Amino acid sequence: MADNLYSHQSTITTTAKSQRLGHQPCVVWLTGLSGSGKSTLANALERRLFVLGCRTHILDGDNVRLGLNSDLGFSPEDRQENIRRIGEVANLFAESGAVIITAFISPYQADRQRARFATHQPFFEVHVSADLDTCEERDPKGLYKKARAGIIKGFTGIDAPYEIPRNADVTVHTDTQSVEQCVNRIIDCLTSNQIL
Repeated sequence: MADNLYSHQSTITTTAKSQRLGHQPCVVWLTGLSGSGKSTLANALERRLFVLGCRTHILDGDNVRLGLNSDLGFSPEDRQENIRRIGEVANLFAESGAVIITAFISPYQADRQRARFATHQPFFEVHVSADLDTCEERDPKGLYKKARAGIIKGFTGIDAPYEIPRNADVTVHTDTQSVEQCVNRIIDCLTSNQIL
């Protein structure tokens, strides 16, 4: 890192922004296999928070890879850099006072931990759990089919690992719970931690 860089602090604090908004900022980090329901859950959660009057923003895996991270592939090193960047961006958005919802496979525990450490606001890791058979059956983008056929290499859950969160703040089971039940679990967590 260059030695001529200096961090500048805003004259309006995150606390002041939170008071104006009526809720605390945080990052809700959804992690799980492709097809587990992360994007669906992120959108349902954002809708509920919006109705409650919260400022929110979703960072979704495909959207970020189409723009900010379009230079990255899916090697372990690129996946690590993808999540590092997202952790930094999520922190910047959270500093604006918003509730940030991320929806990324984020398969490695160490990368998720780095994202937590990069965030200076409360961080809630949510394991969006669904068994592999369910995810393959859903296969909304046809990726499992391509991975099984050998067209896609290094696909999480098939020939690349997914490290199940060891200490998730919330675990939801989208293969046995409704979207509403999953959202309720996350809202309960945010409420009990005085975010809402």
